[in-house]
Amino acid sequence: MKFPLGRNNNSGVAKWFAIAALLILSVNAFGIDPEYCKCYPPKPNGPIQDAQNILTAEEKRFLTEKLVKFTDETSNAIVIVTIDELCGGDAAKSAYEIGECWQVGQKEFDNGIVILIKPTGGPGDRKAFIATGYGLEGAIPDATAKLIVDQEMVPNFKGENWYAGLDKAIETISELARGEYNYKDYNKKAKDGGGGLLGLLPILFFIGIWFLLVFRRTSVYARNNDLGFWAALALMSASRGSHRGSCGGFSGFGGGSFGGGGAGGSW
Repeated sequence: MKFPLGRNNNSGVAKWFAIAALLILSVNAFGIDPEYCKCYPPKPNGPIQDAQNILTAEEKRFLTEKLVKFTDETSNAIVIVTIDELCGGDAAKSAYEIGECWQVGQKEFDNGIVILIKPTGGPGDRKAFIATGYGLEGAIPDATAKLIVDQEMVPNFKGENWYAGLDKAIETISELARGEYNYKDYNKKAKDGGGGLLGLLPILFFIGIWFLLVFRRTSVYARNNDLGFWAALALMSASRGSHRGSCGGFSGFGGGSFGGGGAGGSW
C-alpha cells in the first residue's frame, strides 16, 4: 500500500528543517551578537571605550596613539573599557564577554587583550581585570596578569591616577607581547620590588642623559630666538606635538576569541 500524502509530509518537514538550518548558518555568518552583548557598551571606533570618563581628552589621545601603534606593529590588540556595572556581577566574565562581543584581536591568532575597569562603588567594589585571548596566554600567563593589575594598576587607581596606571599596564603588556623580556623576568622583578635603588640606577642614568640633551637643545633654541629657557621649552614641545599628526584607524577588531585567561583585582 502506498501513502503519497505521508511521503509528501515528510518531504515538507525535511524542507523546513533545511530552511531552519540555513537561517541559523546565516545568523552565524553575519555575526549577529549573542543576547549578552546588549549588556555592554557598543564597540568603539578606536581602542578605548571610556563610558565613565575617567580619562581626559588628551590622555585618551596619548593612549590611543600607543595602542594603535602597538596593533600596527604587532597585529596584537589591546582595548580599554570602563563600565559602571558588571554584567552578572563578575569582572572576569564581563571582560571575556566584551572581548567576544567586540571580537578583539585577529581571528587566526586570537591575540586580543581587554583591560576592564569598574571605577565606581565602595571599597572592594571597584574592579580591574585583564582578559587575554588564547594567543597571548603564553606571553602573559594569569599570574603575570595578576601582578600587572596589583603592581601597576591598582596602586595608581587608588589615588584616581587612571592614566598612570593604564599607561604602565599597557607598557608592560606591550613589552611582554613583543618578547622584549619574558613573563618570568617580569614576575621576578615585580616580586622583588624592582630590585630597590640598585635596580633604578640604569633608569636614573638614562634620565640624566636625556635631561642634559634636552637642556642643551633648549638652551641653544632660546639663545637663537632670544627667549627664556621655559618659553623655549614650551614652544619646542608645542612644535613637536603639532607635527605628530593623528593616529590611523584602529585595526584591532578582527574576530579574536577569549578562553578564560587573565586576572584582576579590586580596591
